[in-house]
Amino acid sequence: MASLNENSKLFEQITDLRAEIAAHNQRYYDLDAPTISDYDYDQLTLRLRALEAMAPDLPTQEAFGARVGGTIRSDLNAFRHTRPLLSLQDVFSQSEVHEFVAKIKSQDHAADFVVERKIDGLSVALRYEAGELVRGLTRGNGEVGEDVTANVKMIASLPKHLKTALPVLEVRGEIYLPNDAFDRVNARQEMSGGKLFANPRNCAAGTLRQLDPDVVAERELDIFVFNLQVVEGQSFVTHAQTLAFLHEQGFPVSPHYQICQDQEAVWQAVEAIGQDRFAMPYGIDGAVVKVNDLSLRDQLGATSKVPRWAVAYKYPPEQKETRLLDIQVQVGRTGRITPMAILEPVRLAGTTVSRATLHNQDMIDRLDIRIGDLVLVQKAGDIIPAVLAARADLRIEAPPRYILPSTCPVCGAATEREADTADLRCTGSDCPAQLSRHLVYFASKDAMDIEGLGPAMVESLLLAGYLVTLADIFDLPTREAELRQSDLFKTRKKTLDNLLLAIEKAKSNSLDRLLTGLGIRNIGRQASRVLAESFPHIDVIAQATELELLALPDFGAISARAIVDFFAQPQTHQLITHLKAAGVNLTGTLTDRSNLKLAGQTFVLTGTLPTLGRDEATRLIEAAGGLVTGSVSKKTNWVVAGEAAGSKLKKAIDLGVPILSEAELRLKL
Repeated sequence: MASLNENSKLFEQITDLRAEIAAHNQRYYDLDAPTISDYDYDQLTLRLRALEAMAPDLPTQEAFGARVGGTIRSDLNAFRHTRPLLSLQDVFSQSEVHEFVAKIKSQDHAADFVVERKIDGLSVALRYEAGELVRGLTRGNGEVGEDVTANVKMIASLPKHLKTALPVLEVRGEIYLPNDAFDRVNARQEMSGGKLFANPRNCAAGTLRQLDPDVVAERELDIFVFNLQVVEGQSFVTHAQTLAFLHEQGFPVSPHYQICQDQEAVWQAVEAIGQDRFAMPYGIDGAVVKVNDLSLRDQLGATSKVPRWAVAYKYPPEQKETRLLDIQVQVGRTGRITPMAILEPVRLAGTTVSRATLHNQDMIDRLDIRIGDLVLVQKAGDIIPAVLAARADLRIEAPPRYILPSTCPVCGAATEREADTADLRCTGSDCPAQLSRHLVYFASKDAMDIEGLGPAMVESLLLAGYLVTLADIFDLPTREAELRQSDLFKTRKKTLDNLLLAIEKAKSNSLDRLLTGLGIRNIGRQASRVLAESFPHIDVIAQATELELLALPDFGAISARAIVDFFAQPQTHQLITHLKAAGVNLTGTLTDRSNLKLAGQTFVLTGTLPTLGRDEATRLIEAAGGLVTGSVSKKTNWVVAGEAAGSKLKKAIDLGVPILSEAELRLKL
């Protein structure tokens, strides 16, 4: 027990640790972007538990002690749970599992237990009325959850209509992403230039809270139901009976659960799950031991945070040492330069590991990792190989420090560190490693709008060798005869006709569309429009100085520097020469922007407008000199609101920003 003199220091340690854990809770539950592993988080909570036990009389922090889950997103409707969705008490040793079983047995010597896999996903409550799925809620903060009904209905394995139409049935389940589906999601993210998900749990959580249900269907979320929360019209004696009933109703229930009578059987079941966990097609983060008898559960009750009738055993991550043979650099389709550790193969978490990402220069420096080192590796979340540490103490002589290259290993263009991040990127305008993503974006509706040149067609043309640079798109019409005889188009005459027609049409697009499609970093659609309206030709833009660019509307130092750097590259000169030869329009549309009706005014669009699509409304505003941004601030001049306007409308009202309907917007154009 801590003395009075020690209490002040102890209280400070406890307070700091609670704040650190609360910050990790927010990143895990609210942002779906944790910065530490589950194991490291568990170690923090264990340390806190030990410190709090040393000073039971110190003031408590209810906000920490009672909190389950995260906060509620303002753009999702909130509902109070019929029964709180509590967390589970974590245990980390065989003795703790035995202690839990013994404590239950001391109250009911006939008690038995159900041991289940603890699926690593996102907890939800699902409510059925008269056999129909009427609501799905995230756990939220445990008392109130977010309404994700439309999204859970997109999960193919979840029944929308039950065989037995009970008046009310509420179940709790874990929505997860199978490992193979996770690989497919990240492959699509890489293709489109999106941010890769760190692990399946993060991806599942972010997907379930999407505002577009189609994303849920595309990403192939799945679910296991593991608890009956509320039921009317049916009674049960044991948890196992409820799982059998739910299975009969069509629910995928906790897989391969076991009913155990004593300490030894419980522990054997926990060990069996641990031995199989790396061969499972989904992630688990432990095993759950539950009291089987439902009436005994009611007697045992719960604290404000956890039930007294269940615990979650957390497996330690498997770690092994191996040799770092080399560091190789990869260039992703977004231009990000990623160092990859080449390892002496080692069996880890069920698979042979020979490569692990080192993320960036900061990580290499922090680990002080050198080629030839003996390194400690584990799989983050038991899935993604990660290097944890280097055994610098075992070095016979110090190898040189590893530095990421200053030029792209694929195209030779300079690399640069992206502002406010640890990412190093290739600056090449025509880098082959990024070509697929560049081509898809170049042809998209926001840019050159070449219908028929989507991701699948781009990949096919790349593999067949028809596309090597962006400008090669405009050479395709000259190769029409060859294309008609190719395997790609032999039986797809109409497809080729439409594609070639779209390419010819795109040659006469306005210069701002071309500039947008070039994908110049930090230069979006609005900045491209300003450039096209301020310079007579792309050659003049290429010669513009930073001072000249800074004088343009809405151009800052970052945008100006991006333009100068882009047009200074030899790759860019070659690309423009190729575009000229192909007959692509490179002429601007000089405009006196000061005379435009909406010059200098900033707009935000929210909700669904009666007749205008979001892109159409944006183009009308920009054509009149206005600027459309994605978020409301004090600098916003107008918010254009349609049906089902959400948090942006509320923020505009709070800030006193004027609100326009579509009809009022048209009067200003």
